[in-house]
Amino acid sequence: MKHELVVGISGASGVIYGIRLLEVLKENKDITVHLVVSEPAKQIIGIETDYSATDVEAMADHLWNEQEFTAPIASGSHKTTGMVVVPCSMKTLAGIANGFSDTLIGRSADICLKEDRRLVLVPRETPLSLIDLENMVKVRQAGAAVLPACPGFYPKPQSVDEMINFVVGRVLDLLDIEHRLYRRWE
Repeated sequence: MKHELVVGISGASGVIYGIRLLEVLKENKDITVHLVVSEPAKQIIGIETDYSATDVEAMADHLWNEQEFTAPIASGSHKTTGMVVVPCSMKTLAGIANGFSDTLIGRSADICLKEDRRLVLVPRETPLSLIDLENMVKVRQAGAAVLPACPGFYPKPQSVDEMINFVVGRVLDLLDIEHRLYRRWE
């Protein structure tokens, strides 16, 4: 059975986490990926990585513009397994926490919350203000998982890629998707 997953990449540092997630999901033939990349994220892709926004968008099965509210993922009647926002900017987090769905990423996240589907938010910000922390509590209370982009060091990573794989692996764990991206605690 194929699963449909929504991936949102918003305008925060750490777009490489979203890119790596897309690479891993592309290898899984049982998952169909719907992708929304915000305009700020497209700029950050060019700043932080050697990928182009077009390269990243090509990794998805379905690509949607952040203002395309007629996309199927904007409706609760379109069944998906869930959604990941990686990285999740503080603006996107605030929108989700307060039900302000002014983008397709926010609307799709709202759909996941109201339909009791898995929503994983990966904030990449430090330090955190009280407002950021309160927004994280709000989305957690509403049913989302909040997974800060904090790699573990017990697997003794030897490279930045291994640290990225750890975070992406933890995202996949929350979605119940099998992987071998990092060595588990033994």
